[in-house]
Amino acid sequence: MKTHNLPDPILIENKSALDRMLDDLSQEAALGVDTEANSLHAYQEQVCLIQISTLERDYLVDPLAIEDLSSLRDIFSDPKIEKIFHASEYDVIMLAKDLGFEMANIFDTMLAARILGRKKMGLDSLLEELLGVKVNKRYQKADWGKRPLPAGMLRYAQIDTHYLIDIRNILATQLRQAKRWELAQEDFTRACNAHERPSRQKLPPCWRGNGPQDLSPQKAAVYKKLCDYRDGIAQKKDKPLFKVFSRRFLVTLAEECPRNQHELRTIKGVPHWMKKRYGAGLLKSIQEGLEAEPFAISYPQRPDRDYLDRVQELKAWRKKTAKKMGVNSAVILPRVILNAIAENNPHTREELESVMEEVPWRMEHFGKEILRTIT
Repeated sequence: MKTHNLPDPILIENKSALDRMLDDLSQEAALGVDTEANSLHAYQEQVCLIQISTLERDYLVDPLAIEDLSSLRDIFSDPKIEKIFHASEYDVIMLAKDLGFEMANIFDTMLAARILGRKKMGLDSLLEELLGVKVNKRYQKADWGKRPLPAGMLRYAQIDTHYLIDIRNILATQLRQAKRWELAQEDFTRACNAHERPSRQKLPPCWRGNGPQDLSPQKAAVYKKLCDYRDGIAQKKDKPLFKVFSRRFLVTLAEECPRNQHELRTIKGVPHWMKKRYGAGLLKSIQEGLEAEPFAISYPQRPDRDYLDRVQELKAWRKKTAKKMGVNSAVILPRVILNAIAENNPHTREELESVMEEVPWRMEHFGKEILRTIT
């Protein structure tokens, strides 16, 4: 285990320290990058720490202490500096949302491991298999919004980027040896634009999953009021929604519509103290929902049968091709591209090229097979 030999991380908490760090980073060709957020502990998640490593130093940038981080944007948008992430999608989305960062030149070690057909793609697995480093993941779900951060959490954050350049170099060599470097570059380019892709979730959080769609219009109005009440509590207490009431509990309340404390106490799944503390508010919300206009959420229409058939045909081809290459199916054709092909139903190479514009390597290597599959 090598972690005890790490140099102390450099905590960046003010503008002068930030400026010194930027002078150093601007001279580098590659940087290991990660972020920590407080999604499990706050109503509105935000980036709470940005880790950036060079071969010599590990920086921990505190966005909660530095009001203006705009000067850091040029590092992330500079195509001459490679930013090495592990599982970059969430980091890219959060950095764009919170700080307005645009990305250029990403190397994603998780994507690289997947393209190489590795079974274990987690950072802890790569650290142990490639570098012989074992890490303790005890802070994986910690509250990164609290201050000051204890030494153990700072060390944990440091480790997440300290070895990324070494891992990148090993995986890059393997990608070239496997003749999959161009394929990886295709996915790294797409990773830079993760924040621009439309969300798969087209419904508000409260209405996702099983349960809400089965409510009658009047009970859906009750459920909506209960969700509004939960949202207010979560916002006031700065907690994520699931730490206030579960969606399943609110659906049950909407289904049964208890009218008083006695009926509320018969509802299972929530501790007595919670019903006692919030009972009045829950009952008031239920009553307001019963008096409100019936409500119907607009669920996405189910795709037509021809589209679904094309999706299944493409998935079957993708699975077979992935097995031949010894990789995950998503390496052959990302889900969003597969769905776009099924939706547009191209019949010529030119039409398919238009749909697969983001993935020219895959178009070159799989285009003919894809057209044969769906036509």
